[in-house]
Amino acid sequence: MKSLIRVGLLITVLLALLTTGGAFAQQQLSVGRDYTLLKPPQPTDSGKKIEVIEFFWYGCIHCYHLEAPLKEWLKHKPADADFRYVPAIFDAASWGPLARAFYALDAMGLAGKHHDDIFNAIHRDHQKGIVADPRLLADWLSGKGVDKQKFLDTYNSFAVVSRTKRSEDITRSYDIPGTPALVVDGRYLTAPSMTVNSDGSVNYERFFQVVDQLIARARKDRAGQK
Repeated sequence: MKSLIRVGLLITVLLALLTTGGAFAQQQLSVGRDYTLLKPPQPTDSGKKIEVIEFFWYGCIHCYHLEAPLKEWLKHKPADADFRYVPAIFDAASWGPLARAFYALDAMGLAGKHHDDIFNAIHRDHQKGIVADPRLLADWLSGKGVDKQKFLDTYNSFAVVSRTKRSEDITRSYDIPGTPALVVDGRYLTAPSMTVNSDGSVNYERFFQVVDQLIARARKDRAGQK
């Protein structure tokens, strides 16, 4: 009899946890708590797909910590969402060099290959010198098989300098408060700092639930415009 009571209690607890988890997953979004509205909304470059931008900086430890859960989310992101990175620039002198490095590698078709490498070099291996000195970064990249001179030439090219200036402009026009920040379809801004646990750690599961819900909201917005 006692064993049956224990089983019954266990089932009750499990059902309560499942119900609570489901309610948490469907928690209603609240502007100001889970996200902010961009005013005015910004144009998107994703065509028919819902644009999701991460504003990041290689020197940002919080961006580094976001990478692993972000990659997991990308494996299962909604099919109609188009994700891309944009290096944020709040101060051209200190934030600009790594933004230019991102665009130089992107122009060379190597951004994806060395994205994690740069994060790891700075935050895991403590190679802080590459943050501000493109020549030190070029030396380090050469050890990864990147043509040093080609990287520096691309880094200093008109196209990369122009894209970097564009990043500075849109960081300002999107009113990005800090990094990392995700913007959904030029309308909704959210950040891991908006979904923290009681101990101050980031609840990444909840954060990406918010992102998914904002994508669903953007989907409805687009349907309403037809």
